[in-house]
Amino acid sequence: MKFIKRIQSSLASSSFDRLYLVLFLIEFARGAILVSYLPVYAADRLGLAVSAIGMAVSIHYLVDSFVKLGIGFLMDRMSQKSIIVSGLVLCILSLLLMNHAHSTGRLLLSSALLGLGGSPLWLACITRIDPGRRSEQMGMLYFFWLAGMGAGPVVINFAIGLGYKTAFTVILILLAAAVPIALSCSFRRGAVRPVLGIGAQCLVFVSRAKSMGIVLPIMIVQTLAGGLLLPVLSRFAKSGIGLTPAQLSFVIISGGAAAGLSLVPLGKLNDRLSGKGLLTGGFSVIAFAIFLLPFTRRFPEAELLAILIGISYAALLPAWNALLASYVPENAQGAGWGLMSAVEGTGVILGPLAGGWLAERFQLSAPIWGCAALFGLCAALYIAGVGKRHRAEVPSY
Repeated sequence: MKFIKRIQSSLASSSFDRLYLVLFLIEFARGAILVSYLPVYAADRLGLAVSAIGMAVSIHYLVDSFVKLGIGFLMDRMSQKSIIVSGLVLCILSLLLMNHAHSTGRLLLSSALLGLGGSPLWLACITRIDPGRRSEQMGMLYFFWLAGMGAGPVVINFAIGLGYKTAFTVILILLAAAVPIALSCSFRRGAVRPVLGIGAQCLVFVSRAKSMGIVLPIMIVQTLAGGLLLPVLSRFAKSGIGLTPAQLSFVIISGGAAAGLSLVPLGKLNDRLSGKGLLTGGFSVIAFAIFLLPFTRRFPEAELLAILIGISYAALLPAWNALLASYVPENAQGAGWGLMSAVEGTGVILGPLAGGWLAERFQLSAPIWGCAALFGLCAALYIAGVGKRHRAEVPSY
C-alpha cells in the first residue's frame, strides 16, 4: 500500500510525473498492437502472411531504435512538447492506417510510423532525471514502462474476445488520452551549459566512446542475450517444460510483477550503494536462472525462476542506466541518450535472428544456453572491474 500511495503522490506532484503516465499509455498501446492486436487482426481480417507480420514488428523496432539518435539531436534544440505531441498524433495515424492496411507495404509503413511516433517519449523522460536521485527515478520510470508494456497485451487479449472493433477502440482512446496529458506537461530546458553543435557533439561522442572501453560492446551483448530468447521461449515453455498457455501467461505476469514492484526500492538502494555490486549481482543471478531453465520440468520451478529473473532485472536496470548516464554529455542529453538507445537497439534486432538460427541449426535449448553464457560473460567482466563508474569532463567547444 505504501508503494501505491508513493506512486499516487508522485503523479500528483509534478508535470514530470505526468509524463510517466504518457509513457504508460504509449507503451500500453504499442504492446497491445505489436503483441496481441496486429498478429491476429492482420492475418484474420487483412489476409496478410505471417512473414509480413513479422517484418512489420521488426521494422517497428528498427525505426524506434535508430531514429532516436536524430530525434535526440532535435530534442536538444527544439520544443520537446511539440516533438512529443507530434509523435503521439503520428501513433494515432499509424493505428488508423494499420487498421486498413490490406497490403504488406501499407502494413510496414504503418508499423514504421508507430515506431517513429513513440520514439521521442523515452528520451524526454530519461533526459529529465535528477542526477542526485537517478537510480530511484529510473526505477519509477521503468515501473511505468514495464506496467504499460505488460498490461497492454493482457487487456487487449480480453478486448479481442469481444471483437476487433472493441480492441481497436480501446487502443485508440488510450492514444488519444495521451495527447492532452502531454500538452499539460511543462518542459524546461535544464542544461547548465549551452547545447553543442553537430561537429562538437561528434567529437565529444568519440571521446566518450573511447573512455567507455568494453562497456560499449556490453551494451550490445546484453540486449543480444535477451533477444536470443524471443523466437523460442514460448515454444520451449510448451514442449520443454510442458506449460499450458495459461500457465505461461501466469509465469510472465509473475516475473513482470516481481520486476515492477522491485524497481523503485532497488533503485533507491543503488543510489546509496555501489552500482557495480548490483550490476554484477544482477547479471550473475540472471545468468544462473537462465542456465537452470532447460532443466526445469514443472510449473512451480518455472514460476520461481521467473520471479528470480524479475527481481534481478529490477536490480540491474537502474544501476545500468546510472552507469550509462555517466557517459552522456550534460550539454547533449537528447543526442547522447539517443545514441545509447541506437547502440542497444542493435542487440535487440540481431538477437531474435541469432536465436532463430541457433534453434534451427542445433536444438531448441541452444539459444537459452547462449543467453546464459552471454549474461555470465557480462557478469565476469564487471566482476573483473570493467564496469567501474566513470565520468569524464565534457570538453568545452
